[in-house]
Amino acid sequence: MRLDEFIDIEANERAERRRLAQEKSYEILDHVESVADRIEQTVSGDSIVGSVSPSIFVGQSNYPNVSTGILSPVGNEGDAARFATSGEWYDEGVDLTEVFRRRTSLLNSRRSSPVDVHDTWDGFVGVGREVAIADRPVDVEIGLDGDPQVQFDADGVSTPTGPSASARSATLGENPHVPRAVEKTLEDDDWRAEGAINYLYRRGFDVYDVNTILSAGALGQSENRRLVPTRWSITAVDDTVGQFLRGSLRDAQSVNEVEIHRNEFLGNAYWVLLAPGQWEYELVELKAPGSVWNPDPEAGMWLASDREGYEGRTDYVEETAGAYHAARLAALEHLEDRNRQAKCLVLRHVSDDYWGPAGVWQVREGVRHAFDGECATAETLADAVRDVVDYLPTSLSALRRKSAMVAGLQTTLSDF
Repeated sequence: MRLDEFIDIEANERAERRRLAQEKSYEILDHVESVADRIEQTVSGDSIVGSVSPSIFVGQSNYPNVSTGILSPVGNEGDAARFATSGEWYDEGVDLTEVFRRRTSLLNSRRSSPVDVHDTWDGFVGVGREVAIADRPVDVEIGLDGDPQVQFDADGVSTPTGPSASARSATLGENPHVPRAVEKTLEDDDWRAEGAINYLYRRGFDVYDVNTILSAGALGQSENRRLVPTRWSITAVDDTVGQFLRGSLRDAQSVNEVEIHRNEFLGNAYWVLLAPGQWEYELVELKAPGSVWNPDPEAGMWLASDREGYEGRTDYVEETAGAYHAARLAALEHLEDRNRQAKCLVLRHVSDDYWGPAGVWQVREGVRHAFDGECATAETLADAVRDVVDYLPTSLSALRRKSAMVAGLQTTLSDF
């Protein structure tokens, strides 16, 4: 199937979309303030009674003394599970506004704690760890040490957070249900974190669950169990599982033709090109003027890229950060399902519809679902790149200057 037969892209109305995006960004700030007002009305004395927590959040400032928070959808306790970031959001078809509404509806009751928590299962930090390892939202009562503060925080890797309040105490209202597989990782004091992460993943835990458990300091050798900032745990789990999957495919046969997969999600378009050969991977991001990471509407297209060869990489991902590991994991999951390896080029176009950083979960889900349904094919990877560039807001020459994989492809006279 030719690419032009496979895809039908409607014309974009960019000016109107930018206007709507700006309206939405202000709307979210108003929403955060309204949530804070609702929380103040819900507080009984200086504590929240009967709250339900689906998750935790660990900050990274002032490490090794970090802010650890218990997240609670105050006023929405009966629907608490829907407020925890997961792949189900994609299945629900949430838009960017809804992502921000859900996450900023969570009160982050937090207090500072040393990261060394290997034997801590009581007090505020202990309750937070219990919430993190449970497989469903947990009833908690949280004592606050002041009024909630209107706050909007988004780092681009983890999902945004909303109002926060200093916490004095936390008490469990029930015995959390902890899956047997998680209990096994806790009981084994000599199990390194990498092995425990891959064990849980192989047992059917999605990376969303695993990174929360890791963030709570509930994985690894007992003397090394520490709180891990949420931002770090997300990337660590994506990277660890990705390396495991890459290793499992070392002896797998290659895909037998060049495939072009595509998906759009939350203002991002994902093109995934698979070609015959040993594993090789590159993520190239094209960030449009007026998008969240390239906010000046008069600026040109901003390109970023990172790559790895057959042996992977050991150095820091400089330009694409957590998105690199999230997209790589999604591609490797698909290849593992087929027991095939391939050269993999992911092109991510961040349009100006992406007006706020929702977190790299949307990269992971965007690429995961790019493999749904049919795909287009091409004779060679070079042909596939030339076909796809027709649908991207950049030139082949600009892409070649930024992408090592594209630069290594055979050129033709028409490319110039």
